Amino acid sequence: MILQTRDLHAYYGKSHVLHGVDLCAEQGEIVSLLGRNGVGRSTTCKAIMGLIPSKGEVIYKGRDIAGMQTHDIARLGVGYVPEDRAIFPGLTVRENLILGLKAGAVKIDETIEEMYHIFPNLAQRSATAAGVLSGGEQQMLTICRTLMGKPDFVMIDEPTEGLAPRVVAQISEILKAIADRGVTILLVEQKLSISMKISDRVYVMGRGQIVFEGKPEELMASPKIRQEWLEV
Repeated sequence: MILQTRDLHAYYGKSHVLHGVDLCAEQGEIVSLLGRNGVGRSTTCKAIMGLIPSKGEVIYKGRDIAGMQTHDIARLGVGYVPEDRAIFPGLTVRENLILGLKAGAVKIDETIEEMYHIFPNLAQRSATAAGVLSGGEQQMLTICRTLMGKPDFVMIDEPTEGLAPRVVAQISEILKAIADRGVTILLVEQKLSISMKISDRVYVMGRGQIVFEGKPEELMASPKIRQEWLEV
């Protein structure tokens, strides 16, 4: 078990958003966190990353990291790709990637070339300002920048939002390739078809709690769960 949350609660001011979330992920798994907007999926990622106040346990590699500072959590090997991408538009692709390195990292050029091997589109845009990249390229850059820190566990929030079907398919293949390298992915995703295709397991959230856990085929065989918690 690389990561597990136990009875995780989280808050925005006086608003109690997460109500005892329990989930886990094994090394190399892609685990999808599904649900309608506003049910707490992104909040779960932020709570794990230490970005918002929380209570409960977040066990990473056998260690409770709940309450730690975000930068210390990142140094342990936890990565986070936010929904808003958060690139630096005035910096080049290469400069954005360098910002993802851990302090004291060596072999910078080698690490960047490794990322360009996974994301060939970015290699061609290395000296281009990130702000002029397409939406798909910016999403790839954000994922790639996170991988520069050599994480073992990555949370990726809505990576296909607003992207063309061709780019969505490309990012799906990239996520599978990342997992094949032994990196565990917690994927927050709206597109059920993507999650069903690439996930090893899925969780469904509703009202700040986990309401379903199982394999993709088990969710597809549960129309009542999909109708109540996923479908509009």
